[in-house]
Amino acid sequence: MNVNTPGPDDARPAVEAARTDEEAAALAALGSRVLAEAGQGDMVWGHLAVRDPAGRGVWMKSAGWGLEEVRPDRVLLVSWDGRPLAGTGRVHLEYHIHTEVMRARPDVQVSLHTHSAAANAFSALGVPLRPLSHDAVVFAEHGLPSYRATANLVRTRELGQALAADLGQARACLMPQHGLLTAGRDLAHAVMYAILLERACTLQLTAQAAGELRHWTDREESLEKDATVWPPSQIEAGWRYWVRRAERRVEPER
Repeated sequence: MNVNTPGPDDARPAVEAARTDEEAAALAALGSRVLAEAGQGDMVWGHLAVRDPAGRGVWMKSAGWGLEEVRPDRVLLVSWDGRPLAGTGRVHLEYHIHTEVMRARPDVQVSLHTHSAAANAFSALGVPLRPLSHDAVVFAEHGLPSYRATANLVRTRELGQALAADLGQARACLMPQHGLLTAGRDLAHAVMYAILLERACTLQLTAQAAGELRHWTDREESLEKDATVWPPSQIEAGWRYWVRRAERRVEPER
């Protein structure tokens, strides 16, 4: 499987669906490193999950590794009830985030949770995300919900179910005092949603620090912009850019 494309003008899809265990582990590792390159790492916390192609659970990094450190041999297959089925290492306590989102959303192939500083700062304001640039319009169709059950770790199935319910059909969800969640039909979409959300939160924080917000794109045009600015080809173009950046920093094999 080709999980990235080397040239910016290549018209092939940037990410194919995983068909084997090896491909799923490779996707989980690549997505983790891209998130780190985009500045969403938090020491050894935060994680990304890829739906297992055989339906056994999700593939996600083992606990104790930073996003930038993830290689395929540091990725586990985690069952729906949290048992490690393949790979070595410990399962993240918050695996419920991913298993419950994917139980609730058959369309989701990849979900991720990071401790985005911009998302945390923005969610503390309790205000809507406004489309001040292209970035925020990607969330126009389904809105940007907030998770309300807890600001603590999502450490039970019930808390994971509450998070999945708050996410609904949206592409992302704020997790106040905790970070963000995104869900995508493939790796490129899930990761790009996280990058775009952090950028949108940063921009609005900057604007609001300067004064009252007065101008933003209305909902009708935001929906039109989403279709025009962020079709799959452009999500993939952004994804390929971040892959090229991340691959220049690959950790040497030991």
